Amino acid sequence: MTLQDLALRGPLARAALAAATLAFALSAHADAVTDWNQKVCDVAVDARLGTPPSLRTMATAQTAVYVATNAITRRYPPGPYAIEAPASASVDAAVAAANRAVFAKLGAPQLPAVDRIYQAALAAIPDGPAKAAGIDVGERAAASVLDKRGDDVVQATETYRPMTTPGKYVPTMVPVAIVWGQRKPWHMSSPSEFRPGPPPELGSAVWARDYNEIKAVGGRASTQRTAEQTEIALFWEATLPAIYHGLVRSVATRPGREITQNARLFAAVTQAQDDALIAVFDAKYHYGFWRPVTAIRNGDTDGNDATERDAGWLPLIDTPMHPEYPCAHCIIAASTGAVLKAEIGNGPVGTLTTSSYMVKNASRSWTTIDAFVAEVQQARIYDGVHYRTSAEVGAAMGKQVGELVVARFAGM
Repeated sequence: MTLQDLALRGPLARAALAAATLAFALSAHADAVTDWNQKVCDVAVDARLGTPPSLRTMATAQTAVYVATNAITRRYPPGPYAIEAPASASVDAAVAAANRAVFAKLGAPQLPAVDRIYQAALAAIPDGPAKAAGIDVGERAAASVLDKRGDDVVQATETYRPMTTPGKYVPTMVPVAIVWGQRKPWHMSSPSEFRPGPPPELGSAVWARDYNEIKAVGGRASTQRTAEQTEIALFWEATLPAIYHGLVRSVATRPGREITQNARLFAAVTQAQDDALIAVFDAKYHYGFWRPVTAIRNGDTDGNDATERDAGWLPLIDTPMHPEYPCAHCIIAASTGAVLKAEIGNGPVGTLTTSSYMVKNASRSWTTIDAFVAEVQQARIYDGVHYRTSAEVGAAMGKQVGELVVARFAGM
């Protein structure tokens, strides 16, 4: 069921939908919400703090922006973080203050750059009671969200144990985000709510299929991967929020959209992305499944006669430092896709576009949301870091997370 179907039942769908063709340009500046989103995404790329903390910060900031904007416009019923605000307050000032306050709390390394954006934004707003009230609204909205989300990060000491035998060397870098799957979700009942079943048995035909496919097309020296497949793989080597938010902005900048509607969309997308990452790290460290570079260099040890070892195999890109199953990129893409589908429907959507900071800001476009989600799954096979089963399972999880978030927003 899309948000169009929920038009009379859920506030997220009450806004009238524009025509099917999207008028999109990467340089479009629709409103303060979208402009700020572009700018803080760029800041996150420059800071390179890592995908998990960047997604958490963006989810918190976009939620605070929505709370502040809706408090002034009163377009939708108040939600769990709602505050009171005068209708005369400046929405632009509130958006600026909400962003700045969240980054001051969660994004300290990024704060100097955000402060410069903040000062420039305020300088463009006429001084007066509306501006002052807007700043106050934005700061209180951020405080409301931060207060209720203050205990979302687990403070437990990680106890990851590298597997070895006494005296035997193993790589010494500790994996990342070991306790991330224990964070408090935005909407899931627990981090394990959508935990999938286990990865394929090593003796199975599915495992042999996955192994041999990625060995053939995902290797650095592959002769079977096409030039276009390599371009797709390198494009999606980017994992920071910016690569997904470009797609959201290509919806937010369509004609006829209203600022609160955009703030709500960004809040829903980022909460879905953050919950998706919690879910996937819960599953990753639950199963601890080996990456292709480990499996293929040990193909003679898995008990499967159909998996031949390649002692020097390397993936196209560097392998992320966390377990393989399920695919994190795939779950984030599918959760984003589920929210966008609820916003604009299932069919052709004109053009959805985003750029990658990993490939000289190259851009890619899609005419359906399903095509975008499918491309991300293929990219992680082409780049040699995820098996097909993991990509499919990650995408299925992401769809569940995104649809849960849509249902929750539709009920508020």
